[in-house]
Amino acid sequence: MMTINPETFDQRKLHRLMLGSIAPRPIAFASTIDKAGNPNLSPFSFFNAFGVNPTTLIFSPSRRGRDNTTKDTFENLKEVPEVVINMVSFKMVQQMSLASSEYPKGVNEFIKSGLTALASETIRPFRVKESPVQFECTVRQIIETGDGPGAGNLIICEIKRMHIMEYVLDEQGEIDVNKIDLVGRHGGDYYVRTSGDANFIVPKPLAKPGIGIDALPQKIKHHKLLSGNDLGRLGNLSSLPLAEQLDELNPEDRQAFSEEKHISAAKALLQNNQPEKALAYLMKWL
Repeated sequence: MMTINPETFDQRKLHRLMLGSIAPRPIAFASTIDKAGNPNLSPFSFFNAFGVNPTTLIFSPSRRGRDNTTKDTFENLKEVPEVVINMVSFKMVQQMSLASSEYPKGVNEFIKSGLTALASETIRPFRVKESPVQFECTVRQIIETGDGPGAGNLIICEIKRMHIMEYVLDEQGEIDVNKIDLVGRHGGDYYVRTSGDANFIVPKPLAKPGIGIDALPQKIKHHKLLSGNDLGRLGNLSSLPLAEQLDELNPEDRQAFSEEKHISAAKALLQNNQPEKALAYLMKWL
C-alpha cells in the first residue's frame, strides 16, 4: 500500500491523487458579479450541500497551485456576496468546460461559452438558463483555510430561491435521476454521467437494524465466491429465513446445480432485488 505524508509529498501530485480518489464530485457552476457589474461564470468541483435548516451549500474557489493567485469568483464574492450555483447536465458539459478557461478579468464567460444569462429574482448575478436546477444564494461566510498555493476558500451559501426545470421531475414531483442527467467530476479530464447504466440502487438500511454479516451462517459469510457487496445485501435483512421458507424451495435444484451454479443463482436473485430468497437459497443448498 502506498502511504503519503501530505506535509512532505509533492503538492501537485497530491492534488491529482486527491481528486482521483475523492470522486465523483458534483459541480457548482458558479455565477458571480463584481462591483462594476461584470458577470463571471466558472465551475468548481469542491462542492456539496451541507444542511437544510438553514439551507447550506459550500463550494471552494481554491488558490491556484502554480502561482498562489486567487480566482475572479473569489474576488467577486468579496465585493458582491451573492452567487447562483447552477447544476451541470450532460447536454451542457462541453460549454461548462469552455467557461472554465482562464479568461482575463472582465471577459464574459456567458458569451464565450454560448450559454444564456437569465436574470435572478433575489440577487444580482445571472442564472444559466440551460441549467436544470439553479440556486440563487447569498454568502453567509467566507473561510480562507490558508494563504499558500492550493489553499481552499470555503464559500458558505444560503439558498434564497431554487429553480427547477419541470422536465427533470417525475410524476411525484421528485427529481428523476435519468431526466436530470447530471455530470460529476473525476480526476484529470474524466467526468461521469449520472444516468442510464451508471445508476443503481442500494436499499437504505431498514428502520429495524439488519442482522449483520456476522449473523450469517459460516459457510455463507466465508464463501470465496460471495463478495462484500453480496454479503452486505444479505446482512441488511431483518431476520434469517424461517424453516418454512427453506422448505418452499424446489428440491430438484439441489441435484441440478454444482456449488458454483448455486452461487450464481443466488447472485442473480440479489441482482433482481430478492435478497430474502437469495439467503434462503444459500442456506438450503450450500
